[in-house]
Amino acid sequence: MTDPRTSIIHERLRRLQKIIAVSSGKGGVGKSLVATTLALELAAEGAKVGLFDIDFTSPTTHTILGLPNSLHPKEDKGLIPPRVYGLEYMSLVYYTSDKPAPLRGEDTSNVLIELLAVTLWNNADYLVVDMPPGIGDAVLDLIRLVKNIEFIIVTTPSQLAFETVRKLADLLRELRVPIIGVVENMKTSEKDSIESKIRQLNLPYLAGISFDSNVERAIGKPSMLLRTAIGQQMKKVVTVIRT
Repeated sequence: MTDPRTSIIHERLRRLQKIIAVSSGKGGVGKSLVATTLALELAAEGAKVGLFDIDFTSPTTHTILGLPNSLHPKEDKGLIPPRVYGLEYMSLVYYTSDKPAPLRGEDTSNVLIELLAVTLWNNADYLVVDMPPGIGDAVLDLIRLVKNIEFIIVTTPSQLAFETVRKLADLLRELRVPIIGVVENMKTSEKDSIESKIRQLNLPYLAGISFDSNVERAIGKPSMLLRTAIGQQMKKVVTVIRT
């Protein structure tokens, strides 16, 4: 039996020009930082942007943005995301309150469908989606429910992280989902680490972000975050996205 909420999702998303899922094959690669900084940089360059945190493993974009616990969406025939730092912002944390959310397959799908169906996004140029790591139900459901979604994959120079990039890219290609490219985070050397391997997969290499100790000090300070290495490299990614 078809879930009636799925028919509403297209209507909820129709005013979003471009939907970008920021994903990774494994955790710990800085995916949420990339997603948040990308959204902030797009907004800083004048775009209308939404940020949607559906990282079921542990939503953290609210911490990166330094948002108060009192912030919540308004209700008016649906949920209206609050505006923060030039972004419309929606997150699982509004419902989990920083507590674990140990959801299994069907429950994960149900929560994702509910959030997509009830969130009222305004007209926007971009919606940046912070995905859970790996290849799980949330990733597959979002691909199924959001027809015009595109992916950015985040990795580190680690060979283990790169192996997950290959697997995620293979899945997305099999499902015919566009891949904007790959961001390499936390580089500790200027030598070619995995850039050539990414290009061998016929994937665009969007940016190489050097390890920057200032990033940790910029957590909760969006304007400072944009001045770090990750903020500067996101300018390159924005150029690719906007062309």
